[in-house]
Parts: sequence; C-alpha cells; structure tokens
Amino acid sequence: MPSTLDLRRRIRSVKNTGKITKAMQMVAAAKMRKAQAAAVAGRPYDEVLRRVLALMRPNVDAGSHELLREREVRKELIVIFSTDKGLAGALNSNLFRELINVDAASSVYVAVGRKGLQFLTRTRRDLIADFPVSDNPEFREIRTIGRFCMEKFTSGEVDRVRVLYSQFVNTLMQKPMLRTLLPIPAEDLPEENPLKGSAEYLFEPNEHAVLNAILPHYVNYELFQMVHDARASEHSARMVAMKSATDNAKQLVKDLTLDLNKARQASITTELLEITTAQLAVQ
Repeated sequence: MPSTLDLRRRIRSVKNTGKITKAMQMVAAAKMRKAQAAAVAGRPYDEVLRRVLALMRPNVDAGSHELLREREVRKELIVIFSTDKGLAGALNSNLFRELINVDAASSVYVAVGRKGLQFLTRTRRDLIADFPVSDNPEFREIRTIGRFCMEKFTSGEVDRVRVLYSQFVNTLMQKPMLRTLLPIPAEDLPEENPLKGSAEYLFEPNEHAVLNAILPHYVNYELFQMVHDARASEHSARMVAMKSATDNAKQLVKDLTLDLNKARQASITTELLEITTAQLAVQ
C-alpha cells in the first residue's frame, strides 16, 4: 500500500486536475450555448434557400450550370472540418473513422482545423490546402473555402466535392456526416412544390441569371452552416467530456481519501501494537 505521504500528494494532484477540468467545463458550456444558438438560427434561412432552388431547378437544365453538372467521379475533393484543440472526447476519432471507406488514391483533401491537418499529415494523405477558421466563424472566412472548392470543381481538377463534419443533433449527440457539396445533389432539395398555390412566380431578368447568382451563395452558405454545426458539436462534446473528467476526479479523490484513512488507521494500529508489546516486554 502507498504511504500516507504519497496518497496526500496524489489527492492534491487530482484535486488540482479537477479544478482545471471544472474551469474548462464552464468555459466550454459558455461557448456551447453561443455556438448552438448560431447553428440553430441559421437553419431556417438554409431551408428557404433550398426551397427557392427547388422552385427554379425543374425549369432549368441541370447541365446548363457547371455547379449542377454531374460527371464520372475519377478524382474527388474532401473538406474536413475538425477541431483546433483536443479534449473533446471521441469527436475527432469518430470523424476520421468515416474516411476508412474513402479511396485515398483517388482523393485530395482540404483541412479546416489543426486536428484534421495533423491526421492527414500522419496518414500521408494528399493534402492540397488548409484553412484556419476562427472560433466564431465569419462568412467571409468560409467564402474563401467555398471559392477554392468551386474553382477546383469547375476547372475539372476534381469531379466531386464532399464535406466531412460533425452534425450537431443535441448536447449529448454529434453525428459525423460525409455530405456531397458539389455537384449540388438533387436529394438536398425538396421534391414537393415549396410555394403552394396557383400563382406563377417570375424571376428577373430570368431563371438562369438568378440561378447563376444564387448557386455560389448556396454553396458558401452550406459550408457556413456546416462550420457552425461543427463548432456547436465541438463545444458540446468538450463540455460533456470535461464534466465527466471532473466527476471522475471527485470520485478518485473520495477513493484516495478512503485509502489514506485506511493507511492512517493501519499505521496507528501498528504503533499501538508496538507500544503494547514493549510494555509487556518490560514487565
């Protein structure tokens, strides 16, 4: 059994660690509330944007716009939204596990987040770019990533663009998603008429011009929404992980305190036995 001095040192060390994890839990909880609000607030606008595209798409030839044009996939680009810091539970591990079924030989990668960059470098995958994104992402930052992806797709360097990110479901659940960004998939758009009624809708100057203006914005906004989901997932996972670490630290302190009391009791008992034995020997 460890000595009482060793046990006291371990208790002090675990208590200090518990204070750190508690502080990180509080910080993550504050960031989580803000990130969750941003992720949820952007969904209605995303839904309206999809409905407008769904209204125009039946009257427009899919091959008339380069962002809608499908072709045989020989090379694909995968954008990975990961975290910059660790201590977020299994969030990044679950994310990278989705790449197991991806053919690395026919794929190139873009990293958004330091952990994704480290993973791609460690596994020696074909990394062609990495983009830093602030903790509170702004649309202009994401527009740079969107422009890069659209240039690669329209130039023919890649035949498909997919995004790997953590979809925010709730505080306790974050789902890794590998979604197609380009060409814009038809299944992402509502099939039913989004604007019910008998009225006709006119697009000025014409549907093609409106589509040319709205499609790049749609791609950028989809990336923007994915980043917000990834940030909400990150802070939620970190808050849960730090709460679990804090609870474990408290339990470990209790167990070590019990061991310390047992060691002290054993020491006292041993001393009493030695004193009693000495007295008997003197008599």
